[in-house]
Amino acid sequence: MTTFDDRENAFENKFAHDEEMKFKAEARCNKMLGLWAAELLGKSGDEAAEYAKTVIIADFEEAGHEDVVRKVAADLEGKADADTIRAKRAELLAVAQEQLMSE
Repeated sequence: MTTFDDRENAFENKFAHDEEMKFKAEARCNKMLGLWAAELLGKSGDEAAEYAKTVIIADFEEAGHEDVVRKVAADLEGKADADTIRAKRAELLAVAQEQLMSE
């Protein structure tokens, strides 16, 4: 292989790694958001864990995170608005990224 091929492979590997880390951070963030919302809904234990799974699954409906925000906002109607949920999600995404970096 040439040096160019080596560089190309290195860039492809880095891109794949970065995308995998992004996916893991998003999933972890959605789980934490689900657990936060479950607490506001008075759920705990297995019930909270099951609710968090529904939040993770909601993220597969469309690109971006607005599908998650809509789901949680609908579930928390009267307890938290969409802007509060977006802010909490941004906070939790930073936590999730930090956790992944330290693993």
